Amino acid sequence: MDLRNQKLEQQRQLMEQKMKQKRQTTGMIQASDIRNASAKSRATSAHRKELHGYDGPLQYSMTHDNNPDQVISIVPTIECIEGQNANDLTRSSSELMDLEDEESTPITTPDNGNVPINPINDQPPMIRNGTTEFEGDVDGNIDRFVLQPAIQKGLYKCRITRDRKGMDRGLYPTYFLHLEKDYGKKVFLLAGRKRKKSATSNYLISTDPTDLSRNADSYVGKLRSNLLGTQFTIYDNGKSPRRMGPGGDQHVREELAAVIYDTNVLGFKGPRKMTVILPGMTTDHERVQLQPHETGEGLIDCWKSKNMDNLIELHNKTPVWNDETQSYVLNFHGRVTQASVKNFQIVHDSDNDYVVMQFGRVAEDVFTMDYRYPMCALQAFAIALSSFDSKLACE
Repeated sequence: MDLRNQKLEQQRQLMEQKMKQKRQTTGMIQASDIRNASAKSRATSAHRKELHGYDGPLQYSMTHDNNPDQVISIVPTIECIEGQNANDLTRSSSELMDLEDEESTPITTPDNGNVPINPINDQPPMIRNGTTEFEGDVDGNIDRFVLQPAIQKGLYKCRITRDRKGMDRGLYPTYFLHLEKDYGKKVFLLAGRKRKKSATSNYLISTDPTDLSRNADSYVGKLRSNLLGTQFTIYDNGKSPRRMGPGGDQHVREELAAVIYDTNVLGFKGPRKMTVILPGMTTDHERVQLQPHETGEGLIDCWKSKNMDNLIELHNKTPVWNDETQSYVLNFHGRVTQASVKNFQIVHDSDNDYVVMQFGRVAEDVFTMDYRYPMCALQAFAIALSSFDSKLACE
């Protein structure tokens, strides 16, 4: 018995020694180590005023239901980092904090414009101002539906996927817009791609994912920018007045929207600032037709001259600086999960709570895009495409 007890005691001591060695290796990270490393990283960041953009839960935050501007940070646990458990973690927390969003650049100070707009995971109520809001659906023909303003009290939840595979899609990706349905089902709406050999950024938009040519029957509109990439105009499939041929049955193109980005060289002015100009709505909730025949009659020209009759001016919602995460945050109601400089919400100055459109990243090549009245699918999709486009004077 004494010999047997002696062997058991030796095995116990050997097991304790092995466990002690495992705890001392860098691969084993305890929850307390994560908290201590995170606190040390935050203290170092506060001292240097420097923190890199990170797509994961370390930058997540949430708001109180009664005060969307009041931000509370979530302390990450060992289970929530990168969706792994304790046995799967092999990197230190300082390495995790140094991960960068490929869509963004490092944060240096609150005044740096190249800052990822952080998502806040606060789920939205489906009742707004005492009225029930329901998810919109495709009504009738796709070609007609994408041009119709959203029905009132309806929210259209969409998803944009970016296809960069192929010979030239690294430079000229194809973007696909789907309306999200229950149980993961999707309904295709639009596809867009940047035209090659064009003096300015020029995107063709089609209801056929396989044919994005200018002469196709599925061609429904286009997005065109100025030389600097700071101003974009969205047209339907009509022709330019200067290229109209003989005959009276030709459709003069209609301006559907305009997007103006404030110049922000090197990002010194803070996050992106957008202005969206839409044609006004009639009493029957129809969009006012704007078909300029002369130079100076377009949406951007009217906006510059402050002639806003029958026009609607919208802006992107100003994000709030969060000292805890050292980043700008917006409440995307759980629809956006990754930080990116491209994330935005469009609102009217008279009602910042009514989000007409929101757009944000959920994966490397997947983005959500939601819109409400008075926008239509084509307007919202083209505005999202303008966010993808590179802007020399805005970055």
